[in-house]
Amino acid sequence: MLREFVSSYFAGLQQCFDELSAEKLEQVVEILRDAQRAGRTIFVLGNGGSASTSSHMAVDLGKGTSKNARPRLRMVSLADNIGLITAWANDVNYEEVFSQQLENLLRPGDVVIAISASGNSPNVLRAVKQANEKKATTIGFIGFGGGKLKELVQVDLTVSSRNYGQVEDFHLSLNHILSQYLTEEFDSHSGTGSSSTRGEK
Repeated sequence: MLREFVSSYFAGLQQCFDELSAEKLEQVVEILRDAQRAGRTIFVLGNGGSASTSSHMAVDLGKGTSKNARPRLRMVSLADNIGLITAWANDVNYEEVFSQQLENLLRPGDVVIAISASGNSPNVLRAVKQANEKKATTIGFIGFGGGKLKELVQVDLTVSSRNYGQVEDFHLSLNHILSQYLTEEFDSHSGTGSSSTRGEK
């Protein structure tokens, strides 16, 4: 029973990778490169497991790529300030917890990466709509075939899986692919070689 479940789970996860558009992934890499060169800020957001991925991306892309990146990537996870999130949720509504943060921080040309398994989270949709209105570049990491979010973002990395675990695993893998690829690219340009590990002594 367990073996069959594991086999089925990994088959679904493999399908996510089979559906990955290399062309769209290259577009995301170029957007991140452009943001780095121009000193623009990259905001990441999501709920639940996607909030954890948002935090993880801020670490890996902000700190993990920093050794030889000049200038460094300016990464901000909008899922990290629990005091601010609960204040907006309590005083306004939960739909505004990300868009209100963007109202304070977002500038034209910045980048917003929205992570959503379903593609239909109201607070994520509201944040992306606001980002588009403010002339930011919007990217979606999405499952469940895309939902409403796919139609709002300028670049989407969408898979059809409706299994939250598989979608969240895939999104975290996208983070590692992007951060490790950019780290190796920065290292090669600086002539220091490359490494996919962090913090080794």
